[in-house]
Amino acid sequence: MQEILVLYYSLHGSVLELARHVAHGVDAVPGCAARLRTVPKVGAEIEGPARPVPDAGAPYATHQDLEECAGLALGSPTRFGNMAAAMKYFWDGTSGLWLKGALAGKPAGVFTSTASLHGGQETTLLSMMLPLLHHGMLIVGLPYSQPELSTTRSGGTPYGPTHYAGANGEEPITEAERRLAFALGKRLAETALKLSR
Repeated sequence: MQEILVLYYSLHGSVLELARHVAHGVDAVPGCAARLRTVPKVGAEIEGPARPVPDAGAPYATHQDLEECAGLALGSPTRFGNMAAAMKYFWDGTSGLWLKGALAGKPAGVFTSTASLHGGQETTLLSMMLPLLHHGMLIVGLPYSQPELSTTRSGGTPYGPTHYAGANGEEPITEAERRLAFALGKRLAETALKLSR
């Protein structure tokens, strides 16, 4: 069984929902399974450290999750056109894996959600690709054979699935956004299987 790590950070739930659709795409491929993980919120020192276990939802990711996965889907909300600090903080601590080449050659894809349609979706996706490329991962995007890329009036890019959540997170995930997230998960799983042969 090839496990694809679906690693996300979600403050208001939109990225989590995208992550679940990515995971469904992974699980749709025979011989593959999704492993959902998150990262703790980063706060000021006076707020104290994050709890060792989340109150609800997926467990926090460990370096072992990264080592054991056959592929990775990475999701974060947009923060000024970049990935959220919590996700960046997690990746900043992976130099030990980088030194070992633990992620080299594994497929990876990225996804995001923004409060505004032009709030930096593509730059956020590109920012998430940078540490993955440094780790030697193989970036998997979405091809234009996915018809939703040409017809969507909401989120979706060839760099990865996106969601337009609205200023207060009131916009639900559209059918096109759901299909693109599912397609990324499926494509990652299929790629991982091909690379394992």
